[in-house]
Amino acid sequence: MGNENLRNANFMTEDEVRDLAKRILNFTDDKDVKVGVGQLTSFNQLGFKGVADKPDGWYLPKNINDVAIILETKNRNEDISKQKHIDELHKNIKIALTKYKKVIGILYNGEDIIVYKNFEEIKTVSTLQNKEYYLSLFKENKIDKQKIYNLTKKINDSLHFDFGIKNLYHRMIFTACALVAERYGANLSKIKGMDYPTFHTTIHSTLSKSLIDSKKQNHKLDILLEVYSEIKMNSTENQKAIDNFIDNIVEISDSINSDFWNGEDVMAIFFNEFNRYKGKSESGQVFTPDHITSFMYKLIKVNKDDIILDAACGSGAFLVKAMCNMIKEAGGISTNKASKIKQNQLYGIEFDRQIYALACANMLIHKDGKTNIEHLDTRTETACNWIKNKAITKVLMNPPFENKYGCIDIVSNVLDNVSVGTICAFILPDKKLEKVGKKGSNLLKHHTLKKIIKLSEKTFLEGITTSVFVFEAGKPQNNEEIFACYIEEDGLETVKNQGRQDIKDKWNDIENYWIDVIKKQSGNETIQWIKPSEHLSYQMPKPEFEIFEEDFIKTVMDYYMFEENIDVKSFSENLTDKVLYSSNVIEANDTISIQLPKNKRGNDE
Repeated sequence: MGNENLRNANFMTEDEVRDLAKRILNFTDDKDVKVGVGQLTSFNQLGFKGVADKPDGWYLPKNINDVAIILETKNRNEDISKQKHIDELHKNIKIALTKYKKVIGILYNGEDIIVYKNFEEIKTVSTLQNKEYYLSLFKENKIDKQKIYNLTKKINDSLHFDFGIKNLYHRMIFTACALVAERYGANLSKIKGMDYPTFHTTIHSTLSKSLIDSKKQNHKLDILLEVYSEIKMNSTENQKAIDNFIDNIVEISDSINSDFWNGEDVMAIFFNEFNRYKGKSESGQVFTPDHITSFMYKLIKVNKDDIILDAACGSGAFLVKAMCNMIKEAGGISTNKASKIKQNQLYGIEFDRQIYALACANMLIHKDGKTNIEHLDTRTETACNWIKNKAITKVLMNPPFENKYGCIDIVSNVLDNVSVGTICAFILPDKKLEKVGKKGSNLLKHHTLKKIIKLSEKTFLEGITTSVFVFEAGKPQNNEEIFACYIEEDGLETVKNQGRQDIKDKWNDIENYWIDVIKKQSGNETIQWIKPSEHLSYQMPKPEFEIFEEDFIKTVMDYYMFEENIDVKSFSENLTDKVLYSSNVIEANDTISIQLPKNKRGNDE
């Protein structure tokens, strides 16, 4: 009886399933689309002359070049994989294809879902989504990353020379703010030809309006507006420079808006380019390369349900990468899960005010309207309490390396304030845990260092050699040995003025290889098992001892002359004089021979 009641409680009639689908798909009235659900409307009434069949749901744009959606529903207990149901959906898709070239067919029973792209069944998210998700299935945009670099170079040169912005971060922030403004409706193309004050004010006013909702949840977004307002530049009358800047911003924005953008940190691309004019006062900030954020995401097995923390987030590289990968796993930017990821699963802390502004802009550029990034110092109790209340499940970080910024204090505070068992990955200088003495060893009294992955020594152009240190929080080391390995080459090459890039597409295979090696903890000769009582870093092998014949002869001769009390310096000078000035030089067949003269006894000297 109990099981029967449970079945009845879960049962949904076809009418109930249809109404549920209407709500989830958001099939609401639209003047440019015929949209609705029901069993009373025929295809004939929807504009397909002479067709009496009646779909369960329809989304039919006036523009026949747009995507149409046909819905077929069944009751909860019905197996939608039966051929008769698929045939029924195919029949309705075929009808829609008489007018539209792009049709999405959906078969749904309130729980299970089957989706067709025209007549091709495709793999999608396993739960019904908003209609935008299905409309996006026909998009085939591609990202031209080199194009982004080229456009950024033009922007950088213009801001530096035409607008006179000498500060590296100000150029980055100004560009980022323009991109955010364009994303949120500034429509900068419409102000081409207008003067500089109009150009500058349009960006500021659009930023202000676009941040209204986000500021309800994060009032510190005001810092982005403040930093933008503080940027000093020449009030240029060069209309061509203004118009070119607008064109380049609009073109970059179109690329970033693509659903195929895969988490490349825009600020990292900017930094590689803007770094060409970097001054000494702007040193210190190290941006994490995109391929390393990808590697660390996979290294600690982040998934779409994780809650991510970067407590020294810089420009937001790890958060952007996590957001894009998690949304991709969830089925795309148009899924319901994507909104939850952006709003509730990404958290960051940044202390530097200008870099904080960059991070906020970066997240806003990448479609994160909430931006859970706090302007705090991770070394403080306030930050620790903030972390403790966030239910973090994974940590990805590249904290500032210098002691003056509290590198190990930041690492310690993160480990101490996330839940027991949380996996935390930090990029640190190779020998950092050893150089800080007791602070390094004390970490292991409360947390386990599971892995040390030494990165290629070319990873950071600043010349710092680094490793990824993977901890499990809240569990003492107890002398457990540490797995370590060395990714000696990452396949990237240095491109003039654009940093290191994967121009030959080698990284994907290298990354997959190392993720597999680390998972199996075998299969590569660089693997080490380190005793924490002896070392807290990857140990570079000592070169094998080699001896050459010349070295051996020299050592023997030195010892002989020592035994015979021969003055080495005097002997060397006499020998040199003899060879240079008292010998016969013979050249034959590209060979030069030096022949010493014979002494009176007929022997060569």
